[in-house]
Amino acid sequence: MNPSRRALLRTGAGAALAAAGLAAGAPAATADGSRAALVTGGRVRNLTGPAETGRFAAPWTDLGIPARCPDGSMLFVCGDTFDGGGVGGPDWRSPVGLRSSNASPGSLSIDGSVGGAHAVGLVPEGHDGGTTAIPSDVFTVGSTMYMHLMRGVIYRTHHSDFWRSDDNGETWQYLCQWPGDQYGGQFQQKTYAVADDGYCYVLSTAFNRDITSGLLLHRVPQTALGDPAAYQPWGYAGGAWAWGNPPTTITGARRWGEICFRAMGGKYAFTWLNMAPLDIRAQVFALPTSNLFTTPEQTMILPTVPGLEVGNAVASPYGGFIVPGSTFADFHIAVSQWFDNQNYRVMQYRINGLAA
Repeated sequence: MNPSRRALLRTGAGAALAAAGLAAGAPAATADGSRAALVTGGRVRNLTGPAETGRFAAPWTDLGIPARCPDGSMLFVCGDTFDGGGVGGPDWRSPVGLRSSNASPGSLSIDGSVGGAHAVGLVPEGHDGGTTAIPSDVFTVGSTMYMHLMRGVIYRTHHSDFWRSDDNGETWQYLCQWPGDQYGGQFQQKTYAVADDGYCYVLSTAFNRDITSGLLLHRVPQTALGDPAAYQPWGYAGGAWAWGNPPTTITGARRWGEICFRAMGGKYAFTWLNMAPLDIRAQVFALPTSNLFTTPEQTMILPTVPGLEVGNAVASPYGGFIVPGSTFADFHIAVSQWFDNQNYRVMQYRINGLAA
């Protein structure tokens, strides 16, 4: 395991935890300083771990971005993955694909992997010099799945690249890449909402939890996802917001962790790991171009310490990817945890009281 990655993740989370405090169940703050409705939640199950995914040589893994496959299964695309006795053990792979043949949020259970008895790396990545391939999103359009990866040493993204699969995530074909310094690095981490109007709407940030970044919005025709020139920015210029303007942040700049953007229930849901204070939040809004400066931020997952996890309080949480099949009344997210080399996993949480 790259030592710098371990130090950055654990030190950053610890500092944010100290700033956040340990109170569970606190209402979310809105943009105008008022308080949102109380959001609660609880763990449904562990999705990965020695008991859950050890038989696929993947006892230690994280992220688990869930995507419903064209064949009806659920694929969880995970990040840095190890065999052996803990994080940093042998057989480092990233990304890997773990599968639940039942895609219902109430019945998820990893019962397969891409690679069979030994989960394989989905794309070539030799980890030379400590590089890795971290997934930021996986999603399906029609019969094709797409995957976005951030490549380089952790938090030093050299470029991001984009892949497609036409066989339910079993094999992947390269499409394109973007330089790591595009838009000042704010196009490194991307997440895609598949809309009903023929577009995907793309939110992006820098991929570095210690760096303050804006949140950028683009749209791209679903028929041109692999063409970087087809991504059209949304920005404010000449006194107005418009497509085609240079991209400007659509909400206040901050330190971002993982982000997830989805069209669901006739609206849009955006979830993210917030770094200061440390928690996992959500916003729900009508349009991709809605005003996120004033949209309430609802806290779904709060930090705590090992041994005091209850309800929606999680020790060293990150991730927070929306599980396909969720509704606003039955909202599920994949939450990662890492506080030592024996506690590194993906968990499923159900969130209650999310205001839509």
